Amino acid sequence: MIGSQCRAARALVEITRGKLSLRSGIDEAVIRDFEHKLDKPNEKTIAVLQSVLEELGAVFIEENGGGIGVRRKFTGSEAKRIARMEGEGGIVANDRVQ
Repeated sequence: MIGSQCRAARALVEITRGKLSLRSGIDEAVIRDFEHKLDKPNEKTIAVLQSVLEELGAVFIEENGGGIGVRRKFTGSEAKRIARMEGEGGIVANDRVQ
């Protein structure tokens, strides 16, 4: 995880730097400096931050040709709601207009 992924993950899971600090036990200034590319904490600290963010629903995406990233994972109930909404709208038919 890099600093910009940390910042993006916090936004996705809607947690402040202060709350992330409390949950992870890592000083808020360390998180701020990491997110603003002012300093890079050790790998153990980064792993702790990533773990807490993943517990809150962030999914980190490795370099896959399109760049690194982060997204929000869906809970089981959210996935069921999405599946139900995708099934609404009636019978699927050919969209071709003649």
